[in-house]
Amino acid sequence: MKKEDKTAIIEQITATLKEYSHFYLTDISSLNAEKTSELRRNCYKNDIKLVVVKNTLLKKALESLDSDFSPLYDSMKGSTSLMFCNTGNTPAKILETYKKQGVPALKAAYVEESFYVGADQLDALVHIKSKNELIADVVALLQSPAKNVISALQSGGNTLHGVLKTLSEREQ
Repeated sequence: MKKEDKTAIIEQITATLKEYSHFYLTDISSLNAEKTSELRRNCYKNDIKLVVVKNTLLKKALESLDSDFSPLYDSMKGSTSLMFCNTGNTPAKILETYKKQGVPALKAAYVEESFYVGADQLDALVHIKSKNELIADVVALLQSPAKNVISALQSGGNTLHGVLKTLSEREQ
């Protein structure tokens, strides 16, 4: 491969890394053609970009970015496929469906500005929540006491009204 071609590929990988906030390094080499096509279809449906890359070119692309991605370098051995996404746990859920077959294997992931290295991290990645999900949980927790007070006041008003109505009818 010519140096110009390598430079163009590195720039393309770097641009894709900047475009997406999360990425997974996986090994899909042991999948047959049918399973690979199925995986690609699932990725497409879930807005995940699946790309097969050369490890050396990926390493150079990661080195060209501002962040330090050195914890991922040891995982870049053998066949490597990148799964890019903007929702942190979506690729993990897809990988978990294939886990029973033993492939594709998770090598490492960069999700929510944290590194997850090794196939044993898949369960943690499946259950990780995105920033938007966490914000929604906090808002729900903050609204819960206010809703309880309002419902107690409303039900108390109805109960009080019912008691007064019963007492007024009884006297007649």
